[in-house]
Amino acid sequence: MNIAADIQALHADMRRWRRQIHQYPETAFEESATARLITGQLRQAGIDVHQGLAKTGVVGVLRRGTGANSIALRADMDALFIQEQNRFRHASRNHGKMHACGHDGHCAMLLGAASYLAGHGRFDGTVYFIFQPAEECRAGALQMINEGLFERFPAQRVFGMHNFPDIPTGHFAVRTGPMMASFDCFEIVFNGQAAHAAMPHLGNDVLVAAAYLVTQLQTIVSRRIDPADAAVVSVTQIHGGNTWNALPDTVVVRGTFRSFKHAVRERLEQSIGHLARGVADSFNIQAGVRFNPENPGYPVTVNSPAETASAIRAAIAVAGEHGVNTAPVPSLGAEDFAFMLQQKPGCYIWIGNGSSDGDCLLHNPNYDFNDEILPLGAAYWVALVENELPD
Repeated sequence: MNIAADIQALHADMRRWRRQIHQYPETAFEESATARLITGQLRQAGIDVHQGLAKTGVVGVLRRGTGANSIALRADMDALFIQEQNRFRHASRNHGKMHACGHDGHCAMLLGAASYLAGHGRFDGTVYFIFQPAEECRAGALQMINEGLFERFPAQRVFGMHNFPDIPTGHFAVRTGPMMASFDCFEIVFNGQAAHAAMPHLGNDVLVAAAYLVTQLQTIVSRRIDPADAAVVSVTQIHGGNTWNALPDTVVVRGTFRSFKHAVRERLEQSIGHLARGVADSFNIQAGVRFNPENPGYPVTVNSPAETASAIRAAIAVAGEHGVNTAPVPSLGAEDFAFMLQQKPGCYIWIGNGSSDGDCLLHNPNYDFNDEILPLGAAYWVALVENELPD
C-alpha cells in the first residue's frame, strides 16, 4: 500500500479520536460532544470551521492557491440505539447507544485527511470537510441540504466513504450507478372489535389479520416485482395486546422496503397499501396505512461515472489495482448520502473493514471499527483531493 509517512504518523491520533468518539456515542442530532472534538481538531489544524447546520453538523473549509475548483468530502457522526456487548476499554459508556456502524472511524479518517492536507497537502482549490449528523434513519444529509449546505459551501462534486465488513483489509469496492438501495418505512394499524379470548366470535381479531398480512407481504417481491429487479420487504415490528385473556382492538405492523429503481420503489409502496387494505376488508376491520411516518425515506445511492472514475483512481493510488473491486454487488442497505448525490455529482465508496468473525457485522452489538484501516482511509481522501485539485 502507498501511504505517505506523514499520514502514517497520524495513525495514533486517529485511533485516539476514533476510540474517544466510540466511548461516548451520540445518536441523531445529539452529536454535540462529537462535534466539539471534530471542531477542536479542525481548528488546531488551521482549518476554517462552520457549525450549526442540522443542529450539530460541522463543515471545515480549506483553501489553497487560486483555483476555482472544489470538492466536498463527507463523514457521518451519529451512533445507533444499540447496547454494546464488547468489553474492551473503549466500549460505549452511554447506556443503550453504540457506534455499531463505524461512523466513529469515518470521522477519524476524515479528520486525519484534513490534518494532513492542512499541513502538507499539494492541491489548488477548495476542500469542504462535511461532518454530518443523523445518518441513521433521520436524514441528516437532507436537513443540511435544506438549511443551505451547498449554497454556503458550493462544492462542485461530493464524495462519501463507508467501512464494509468482509471486504478484506487494505481493499476498496466501488461501482458506477446504484451502490445502495432506497429505504422506506411503513406503518399499518388494524382496528377491530375487542373480545374475550374465550369468545373470539364476538369480536374481530386484529392479531390474526396481522399474522395473515405478514405472510401476504412476502408475496410482493416474489409475485409483483420483476424477478430481474432486486427488492426486499421486511416486517420488523408487531405491537398489540396487553393481557393473556383478551383480544385487542388494535395492532400495529411496521417494517421497511428497499429497491434500486424508483419505479420499483413506487410499486412496492402501492402493493403494501393494497394488501393491507385488502386484508382488512377480508377480516371486516379497518386499516390505516402510513409511509415514512418518522423520516422522509432515502433515495437510491447512485454514483456518477466521472466521479466514480476519480474514486477508482484514488483508491488504486493507495491500494493498488488488485486492491480495488470495481464491480461489487450493490447493497440493499441504504444511505442518506444519496440526497447529496441528488444535488451534486459524486461517488460513494466502501473501504474493507476485514473479517466479520465474532459477530463484527454492521449494526451488531459486538461490532467494532478496525483501527488498522484508518491510515488507508485518510490516504484515500488525500489522494482524491490531490488528484482532482492538482496544484
